[in-house]
Amino acid sequence: MPRLPGAPRTVSVQIMADRAGPGSDPLADVRCVYVDAMNVIGSRPDGWWRDRDGAVRRLASRLQSLAADREVEVALVIDGRPVAGLPEGSAAGVHVHYATRSGRDAADDRLVELLGVADAGRGVAAASTLVVTADRELGRRVRALGARVVGPRHLLALLERLPECPDDPR
Repeated sequence: MPRLPGAPRTVSVQIMADRAGPGSDPLADVRCVYVDAMNVIGSRPDGWWRDRDGAVRRLASRLQSLAADREVEVALVIDGRPVAGLPEGSAAGVHVHYATRSGRDAADDRLVELLGVADAGRGVAAASTLVVTADRELGRRVRALGARVVGPRHLLALLERLPECPDDPR
């Protein structure tokens, strides 16, 4: 659609971030990354369902590499029961959180809660926060809080370019 003469040129940064290609850097100017764990894990049919706990641990390990390499805070939000060997808390730049209830959207609700509390506590713009999910409703909710959203393929492409952790059990 052509612009009217004298009309301001507008570009939606949010749309650009959401549509950035897998080769782009979704972490430019980002301080905090919130990861919808099962959404990311479930985005590739690599047999993760045969060892859900192993898939979660592998993702957490790769996110530790990301936190160290990019000097960002990472919050990994996980559905379901706690994973053996991966307690809730912080380790090597990754803050592990489990949904506080069971049922539909439990981890989504937890992620939104954590994002709201963290933003209020830090006093930083949520625009420096990135949420990784393909869940449209979760994306809508976190955008309303000012966060940017990218799909799992962006994060996975970035993780593939990072050196592996020595103890990464692939």
